[in-house]
Amino acid sequence: MLSDIEFDHQVCGDLGQAATLEWLETNGIGGFASSTIIGLNTRRYHGLLVAATKPPVGRVALLSKLEETLIRDGVRFELSTNQYSGAIHPRGYQYQALFRAHPLPRFFYRVDGIEIEKCVFLVHGQNTAVIRYRISGNLDGCKCHLEVRPLIAFRDYHGTTHANNAINREVDQREQMAIITPYAGLPSLRFSHNAESLDASGAWFYNFEYERERERGLDYQEDLYSPFLLKFDLDKNASPAIIASLEEHAVAEADALQSGELDRRNTIATGVLDDFQRLLTIAADQFIVARGDQKSVIAGYPWFGDWGRDTMISLPGLTLVTGHYDDARSILREFARSIDRGMLPNRFSDAGETPEYNTVDATLWMFHAVFEFLRYTHDYEFVRTALYQPLCEVLAWHERGTRFGIRMDSDGLLQAGEAGVQLTWMDAKVGDWVVTPRQGKPVEIQALWYNALRVMQRLATGFADHAQAAHYAALAERAQARFLEVFWNERDGCLFDVVSDSGADRSIRPNQIFAVSLPYPLLDQNLGMRVLEVVEWELLTPYGLRTLSPRDPNYRGQFGGDPLTRDGAYHQGTVWPWLLGPFLTAYVKLHGESREARHRADQFLDSLRAHLWQAGVGQISEVFSGDPPHTPGACIAQAWSVAEILRTYVEDAMGRKPGF
Repeated sequence: MLSDIEFDHQVCGDLGQAATLEWLETNGIGGFASSTIIGLNTRRYHGLLVAATKPPVGRVALLSKLEETLIRDGVRFELSTNQYSGAIHPRGYQYQALFRAHPLPRFFYRVDGIEIEKCVFLVHGQNTAVIRYRISGNLDGCKCHLEVRPLIAFRDYHGTTHANNAINREVDQREQMAIITPYAGLPSLRFSHNAESLDASGAWFYNFEYERERERGLDYQEDLYSPFLLKFDLDKNASPAIIASLEEHAVAEADALQSGELDRRNTIATGVLDDFQRLLTIAADQFIVARGDQKSVIAGYPWFGDWGRDTMISLPGLTLVTGHYDDARSILREFARSIDRGMLPNRFSDAGETPEYNTVDATLWMFHAVFEFLRYTHDYEFVRTALYQPLCEVLAWHERGTRFGIRMDSDGLLQAGEAGVQLTWMDAKVGDWVVTPRQGKPVEIQALWYNALRVMQRLATGFADHAQAAHYAALAERAQARFLEVFWNERDGCLFDVVSDSGADRSIRPNQIFAVSLPYPLLDQNLGMRVLEVVEWELLTPYGLRTLSPRDPNYRGQFGGDPLTRDGAYHQGTVWPWLLGPFLTAYVKLHGESREARHRADQFLDSLRAHLWQAGVGQISEVFSGDPPHTPGACIAQAWSVAEILRTYVEDAMGRKPGF
């Protein structure tokens, strides 16, 4: 039985364990806050306010952290924790009694008979962080103060900052307000507060070290600047508060902002049946963001923006299973208007410039997302008016050919690829090295292409577009007839991964599962079961599917290290949780959707239930190492990991899949 996620002093007081547990707050426009459960920043991405200046991108790390010191009768108790070269200082984690993740991140400290509760949250739709304290316990007969010193970075969130003379040290002091503008070209940050005094003597703090970045072979040292020190007299004010924002807020608004956030969050998971679904639904909400007047999906925190492929794969789990149908409409509408030459963007750039279109599968996943949208909503009118014509144009472009050699071949299958370009979801690239190029005819692309044709046949029929319906049916039948001839690998009892002019790739990879799991399968029951058995035997782990069989000489069982090592393993054996979704869908489908199959599917999810208390707490990581113990890696929160686990749990394990 799951419960709310919290960690007691035994965990918080264990530096090694606590430093691996990270919390995440998001604001619905691409901004976020994140750190470890003890406030020790281990990533350059950690901070109390990473603002999206061009929502949902243009992210800037503004407020890195707050250094807090309780002073009782002149004795100082430092509550913060930082890592420097060869040293942890101070060691505030030793005072931490508890961390609680929901509904708002809360940190509890016990110091010499005094209890301190700190609450941190972001305001939805704003680049606003609220930090509130509540002091209780043995305060009688003593003088108590709380000193809070902001440490700022003011830089692109992918970088680090170092001491410099270009910083503007001026603090614009007003009543219960301090405004700083450290660098030209970056926004001003407003701190509203209820402190009794403010000392505007600024100073640099040097040589913070971020352990996760060191492990990743990246720049891991940073200097941070403190523009001022706030001092709260706890005899007069036992509820210190700070609002750090790009907008203007009075500190008196803290109560209303917190109440509003609690009300909003309490509605996110209404109607769920158990704690696992509730926690995943709460996690899912963190990925939905505004893009202009519409919605999009952040692929992963802390470093991804919104990607077309990730968005379309994630849409059913994030918006349909959760009942957020208006978000689904908005996402589909937004991406439909970004189609260019029959292609969906692979990604929107971090700086908000022209999208990149280097993908063959993102566009095809949109047809599946539309199919799932209709299965849940039956809103054919929306699809007819907003999506049908763009989707028709997409298929027309794919028939005659578009970017990167993407075109329907003479045999009716879809060809894609150019030298030096990675187009499928297995897209790791280091310099000029495309790790898994997969040029030619990748197996999952054929499954997606066939499904797109069948979906459009269904839509054209429903919309009385009979000529188009017949055309799509003919194309689908042609692709289906050719598929087995080209892709069946009798020697291994499964499907080839890629077929090209140079031959067939016999690598045992998970991509073949989509020929079974998608609504219009390309394999019959017998062949589908053979594929399922190979995938289960070769690739299944407690956390998802490996991307390559361990028996393959190119297999890499550990994910980690510098960029070259990481990317070299990314799709060469590394486990991806999102792939468990199509695997379980195929498993339940091929076993007749029996009660026993659903029960087994539920059991397959047990390790991911436990994972909610690991890494990014309350979230599901992007990947795991292929070899036991399957250490989590990469992003601490990945949209399609959460979306597909939530979807397959509700639809396949619980059997709550709507029909047409």
